[in-house]
Amino acid sequence: MTTTIAKRQNGNLATSFGNVADHFLQNSLRRFFDDNFWEAGWPAGNVPVNVKEHEQHYEIDVIAPGFNREDFNVNIQDNLLTIGCNHTQEKQDQDTKTGWARNEYVQRSFSRTFTLDDSVDTNNVNAAYSNGILKLTIPKNEKTKKTARTIEIK
Repeated sequence: MTTTIAKRQNGNLATSFGNVADHFLQNSLRRFFDDNFWEAGWPAGNVPVNVKEHEQHYEIDVIAPGFNREDFNVNIQDNLLTIGCNHTQEKQDQDTKTGWARNEYVQRSFSRTFTLDDSVDTNNVNAAYSNGILKLTIPKNEKTKKTARTIEIK
């Protein structure tokens, strides 16, 4: 990110409209050509995730619109669940009359890792991507599923 140090007149901010407009235009152009302006999505590791516990399973929703199902990689190694995504898109436009050409190359990626305990069945995890949400269902082990029962009072 670029920070601009602006010269002040008499210790005050620029007072004329022209100075304000120049400052705004310079910042806008600088931001336009700054690589960070074109980045889409979230900072690495900050993709929104919802985790919910149900009686029979856990549910993880990864909010990731604009990706394709093929972009995701979900794996479990030891007790770590890793959800990764890498999306690459290239777009080319060219106007032969004017000679203008545009070539945009977009890459978005993220990775999130969750530690799983012994209460889950890692062999039966399911994942589905629909409407911009990757939904993982992680079943609980039989021994850890909550069962309701009435306790006799003696």
